[in-house]
Amino acid sequence: MIDNKSIAILPFLNLSSDPENEYFSDGITEDIINALTRIQGLKVTARTSSFAFKGRHMDVRHIGNQLGVSTVLEGSVRKSKKRVRISAQLIQTTDGFQIWSGRFDRDIEDIFELQDEISLAIAEQIRENFGHLEIGEHLVDVPTQNIQAYNLYLKARYNHLRWDSVGIGNAMQFYPQCIEMDPGFSWPYFGAGYCHSMFGSWTPNMASLDLVADYIDRGFEIDEQSFLGYYSKATLEFWGHWNYREAEKQYLKSMTLNPSYTEAEEGLAELYTAIGWFDEAMDHTKHILQLDPLSPNHHFTKANIHYLQEDYESALASTEKALQIDPGFTHAITIKHLNLIKLKRKEALEVYLNNTLLTDSPRSCEMLYKLTHQPSDHGIKREDIDEVVNEEGFTITPWPLLLYAQFGDQDKAMKLLDGAVADKRGQFANFLSRPFLDNIRETDGFKALVTKTFEPSRLPNKRSGKELSNGSAQRKNEVDGRALMQTAEIDMALEKLDQLMQKDARYLDTGLSLRTLADEAGLHPNKLSWMLNDQVGVSFNDYVNNFRLECFKQKALDPANKNFTLLGLAFESGFNSKSTFNDYFKKKTGITPRKWLKEHK
Repeated sequence: MIDNKSIAILPFLNLSSDPENEYFSDGITEDIINALTRIQGLKVTARTSSFAFKGRHMDVRHIGNQLGVSTVLEGSVRKSKKRVRISAQLIQTTDGFQIWSGRFDRDIEDIFELQDEISLAIAEQIRENFGHLEIGEHLVDVPTQNIQAYNLYLKARYNHLRWDSVGIGNAMQFYPQCIEMDPGFSWPYFGAGYCHSMFGSWTPNMASLDLVADYIDRGFEIDEQSFLGYYSKATLEFWGHWNYREAEKQYLKSMTLNPSYTEAEEGLAELYTAIGWFDEAMDHTKHILQLDPLSPNHHFTKANIHYLQEDYESALASTEKALQIDPGFTHAITIKHLNLIKLKRKEALEVYLNNTLLTDSPRSCEMLYKLTHQPSDHGIKREDIDEVVNEEGFTITPWPLLLYAQFGDQDKAMKLLDGAVADKRGQFANFLSRPFLDNIRETDGFKALVTKTFEPSRLPNKRSGKELSNGSAQRKNEVDGRALMQTAEIDMALEKLDQLMQKDARYLDTGLSLRTLADEAGLHPNKLSWMLNDQVGVSFNDYVNNFRLECFKQKALDPANKNFTLLGLAFESGFNSKSTFNDYFKKKTGITPRKWLKEHK
């Protein structure tokens, strides 16, 4: 079932003369997504799923169905010298009806005020159409006064989100340049911290890891309540130090500050996966897939949980979903190979290897299949494995470890594993439960490594992901259910509203908004929104349009208006568009205006 108070912000089109400005339009889109996630009760599709539709011309009804949202925001950005123009339109996914549109021309220096204005306008439209939301006075903070630094930050973030070695490398160059331009701008510190954490862990590169804490500390000196900051710190503690208890604390802080930030919750799911807490990991993975259903990363995370639990059929199904979204996703490609090996599907494996250019270690893959399913006559010598290892080296999967372990060379396998765990290499984070290690799992060396790595003081306190989710839902219900007004205040407000609508006929104003009506009633907009939903049981638009509908009926039945068109009478009654009038009329009466008039004459 689609939540009415939900939205996906599609990537804004880059209409600038320079196609390289795409980083800017992407950055504006992400900032508006982050702004709207600050509104409690509004479901905002995460960036990855929204960006899955980049460059694709699709019916918004199809997009709404795929993402489970009631509205979609489309827009474009034109950047020219010191000016920026943003056009946007909010569309209802049930019928493609345009709820709102706007065009904004500003100096580039006013970019944050512009983002705030657009975000507030979108939130207001969703509230007026679909129900109560508490909206703050501002949704976008001003992180820097240096627009050049912000522009370079967007370029760094654009590269960062490519999630490949080239993109991360570029980002690690751009983020420090942002800091030089404006040392008081916190975001690039946290971006640099994250990139160096992942680069340092997976390379490995201790010099890179040594930079991270300083970046993060300097960022927190500027903004101690940054969800990006806590996410970066969690990444360092988990991937850089394998300090699971501290990493969990930091992930949870990031999620508290921004419950819709799925990257932090995915990190927490990965942490729980590494320490073997599969139920907790799966609870969080299912939750992030609700917010980000088209993220190949999240489907891979789910596949990896199944794989480590030796549920290879389920792992393969989730892997296929990830690859449907991104056929070139190397992590998913590799785990598909591993699942096909475990499921003994030799023909399917060979076909996939021959048709997949991004296979990172084809010879290792073929050799592992033989070692697994032909243990007595595989014909593989130790020198053959050495040759493959020297040729292919370490990639995103620790093939050398799997090969030596499956071959039965315990000493070589444990030497590799000991060194990798000492270096805390990202490829080995899941060694506790990784398949293909049965030949070394019962050795004293492996057991000692497990005891040392997962020493109780390094682990989180045992809790369930479900408890965390239930706690979050309970806090949400407390926010949604609390009364914003006392009984006496409600009675006075309802009386004032009755005067404005019944006596003053304010509904005849086609431009009437919740904020203007609240101002006339002497109420804060949040209070009026809450009162209409909680006390009257309708959204603002339904409340106002009901008066307009009754006015139209009276006018339509009045013989003095027989020469007027029905649409003309609708406009005179306060409706501001033909679609709004016809849709609302049919929704309330079940028939068209013309048929209704014929039945009542």
